[in-house]
Amino acid sequence: MPHTCSQQLSQSHKNIKDHFVHKVRMKTAAVAVLGLLGALCLCVNADTNSPLDFIRQSAVNWTENLPCGLWDCNCEFRQTKGCCCVSSALMQLEEATMLSMLSISEDLHNLNQHIDAIAGGRNVAFTASLTSTPGCFGPFNKNVPIPYQNITLNQGHGYNSALGAFTVPRAGLYSFSYSTYSNMGVAGEHIYQKTQLVRDGQVVSSSWEDNREDSEDSATHTMLLKLHPGNQVYVELVLGRFLCGDTQGFNSFSGYLVYPMQDV
Repeated sequence: MPHTCSQQLSQSHKNIKDHFVHKVRMKTAAVAVLGLLGALCLCVNADTNSPLDFIRQSAVNWTENLPCGLWDCNCEFRQTKGCCCVSSALMQLEEATMLSMLSISEDLHNLNQHIDAIAGGRNVAFTASLTSTPGCFGPFNKNVPIPYQNITLNQGHGYNSALGAFTVPRAGLYSFSYSTYSNMGVAGEHIYQKTQLVRDGQVVSSSWEDNREDSEDSATHTMLLKLHPGNQVYVELVLGRFLCGDTQGFNSFSGYLVYPMQDV
């Protein structure tokens, strides 16, 4: 009888020990599987007696920190079943992505406006010539802008044939060229011409001829000028001088915007 009690007591101790080991193993397994569930972001609807339900219940009863890193496993295991353990991280990533896309969109919009401003403003160019005539233009008792009225190009509408002047539409570097031609028709006649390129009343270039050695002569000048909007550029005939015998429109004036500039 004592031997039997001893055996029963030993068997009870063994059963308690096995049960305790089993519980420890199950809790350890629950913690190990918990990390995997957090990584897979599981949102389960398990039966009451299913292994997954047991794992979930183990997580609920776990009093230490859940081994989920930065993921919100409290949401998954201790709150609603419809949430995701990475929802917070995903929302932060979505918000950062949206802000980045908005910034890129704004940058592209500004870049397109800048490109449009530059590309649109480059279409500034004109070419005009003096009306063909066998007679003479001049002389006058003061300097007179030459009215190049035969316009073949006027992009940007900067040139005004009534004034004989080009008005700058936008700031930038401009190139201007003008040709002066005169034919007296008879050898020994006095060629007496002088023209000059003027910017807002200031002479920036000139050409002239004063001889009796031939009856026909010409000259061409090209200038680069940095200009502000509203500046006027024109070619004028100097007082007392004249241009004669231009039957083919050799007296011409042209210009174009080389490139725009923000500050000149």
